[in-house]
Amino acid sequence: MRTIGVTGGIGSGKSTVSKILAELGAEVIDADVIARDITRKGHKAYWEILDLFGRKILLSDGEIDRKKLAKEVFNDKAKLEVLNSITHKHVAQIIKERHEILKKLGKTVVIDAPIPIKDGFLDIADEVWVVVADRENRVKRVMKRSGLSYEQVIERINAQLSDEYYCSLADVIIKNDGTYEELRRMVEETYKK
Repeated sequence: MRTIGVTGGIGSGKSTVSKILAELGAEVIDADVIARDITRKGHKAYWEILDLFGRKILLSDGEIDRKKLAKEVFNDKAKLEVLNSITHKHVAQIIKERHEILKKLGKTVVIDAPIPIKDGFLDIADEVWVVVADRENRVKRVMKRSGLSYEQVIERINAQLSDEYYCSLADVIIKNDGTYEELRRMVEETYKK
């Protein structure tokens, strides 16, 4: 059994690398999906976030408006850190639970996480794959899929960890500035090593 932690900044292609690994037979635990689930109404993290930010971040149905929340934290590093401290502990717990189940089944596990947290990622990954790409490529990818402006994407990139930091954690660095076929070939070769 092998556990691969895949991480990288927004628009780097981290999720694409994880999808390729899934096609090669790995089971993917997606931290972003878990983070969305735990912020839904009724979950413990939902109430902790509401205590911090108040009702102004809610939609009319009582769910958290992720765009309002993002706007609130991406310009305020202190608020972002507090939000991360709330969500990370819940995400880490779920990742560890799912990882244990998959490990017992003898599966190769990929943990897809935009933030390489120590607990629930670095502590259980046998190897860390960091996906990096040229900043302009990242901006174009995010603008295309999200409808955000150039400035909004730059804001999000600047709010995240630097490529240098990501690379300092890496056992493997996947440079994703070419075609999908080139990326797939790189991932397959690395996976089979």
